[in-house]
Amino acid sequence: MSSVDFPVEKFRFGMLLSDTRYRSTSLQVITFIFFVAGVFWLVDNTVKNLALLDKDVSFSFLWMRAGYDINQRLIPYTNDSTHATAALVGILNTLLVAFVGCILATIIGVFVGILRLSKNWIIAKLMSVYIEGFRNVPLLLWIVMVFALLTEFTPQPRAFKGENPDASMIIFESIAVTNRGTYLPNPQWGAGSIWLILVFLVSLLGIIIFRRYAKNIQKNTGRNLPVLWVSLGIFFVPTILFYFILGSPVTLEYPYLKGFNFKDGVHIRNSFIALTLALAFYTSAFIGEIVRSGIMAISKGQTEAAAALGMRPNKIMSLIILPQALRVIVPPMISQYLNLTKNSSLAIAVGYMDVRGTLGGITLNQTGREMESMVLLMGFYLTVSLLISSIINYFNRSFQLVGK
Repeated sequence: MSSVDFPVEKFRFGMLLSDTRYRSTSLQVITFIFFVAGVFWLVDNTVKNLALLDKDVSFSFLWMRAGYDINQRLIPYTNDSTHATAALVGILNTLLVAFVGCILATIIGVFVGILRLSKNWIIAKLMSVYIEGFRNVPLLLWIVMVFALLTEFTPQPRAFKGENPDASMIIFESIAVTNRGTYLPNPQWGAGSIWLILVFLVSLLGIIIFRRYAKNIQKNTGRNLPVLWVSLGIFFVPTILFYFILGSPVTLEYPYLKGFNFKDGVHIRNSFIALTLALAFYTSAFIGEIVRSGIMAISKGQTEAAAALGMRPNKIMSLIILPQALRVIVPPMISQYLNLTKNSSLAIAVGYMDVRGTLGGITLNQTGREMESMVLLMGFYLTVSLLISSIINYFNRSFQLVGK
């Protein structure tokens, strides 16, 4: 048979939109051109308006003297430091609240979500009240209320004075809870403490390796190893042994009352405690509902089959229900972590100096660099949000089903 040569249609400009071979690419190019044109127009219009106000775009203000104090900081800072250092202090304060808040919210949320499904009517209803109470009251009110409780219902430092004081320190006279904040023992790192830290890190690595080994044993043979007790042993025993072998290289500096306030130790201000607790409790209510819905998405038949095999309820939950529920739970958890991080910008309500209060507050007002400060502030929140999303998505992929 002889082949038939079909005529090849010549390319025409109109084919960019009419021909399906080119339409998709053409629409993407057109959209990109409009987007770039829009961004260029916004930038050009902003620069021209700033020029009319005798302003230019400059970030040199970051190296000017800040001239204001920050009450809680993780790095050395004085009012003679630069605005860049002040912004860094605010960034670290924000990250600290976000990190601690996410951990507390996850622990409380998982606990509440599981108890929400309890067969005990009182416990289930109490968890329902907890969830609805926190979800339906604005977060700002919770922050202010927790701060008010910490400042109004805790004793003043002078209440700890005298032979018969009205208040006393807790946990072996090492922690003082006052209306000015909480004072904790401060660790003092002596000679040999670096080796103790290395032993602790190796212990953490050992726990990870052992848990993976136990998981493979359980998967291949069905035999369950005592993961919890062995992990606790690896966590505590080597560190405690080396602590005494190295001659107690780490000691504690306890807070003590001097004059009208406590001295030494670590001072955690009520503003940080109130903000972190309010964010954690508020977000945990949403996480609790996510955990509840994820568990309910798993067929009850699996629970009944596991129970018929004689498995205990805690094993059914940890080995069968939760591993499958995590595929449903983890994706919406990303939004809750992002919300908690961004909601930390309400810290100014209780006087906690986060990045919103430093870079987006005092620095902005002192320098008059509104646009530059807002660009840096938005860039920070965008970067943190993308980083959190990337980490949780990486974690989420380990729970997804893999097709053969």
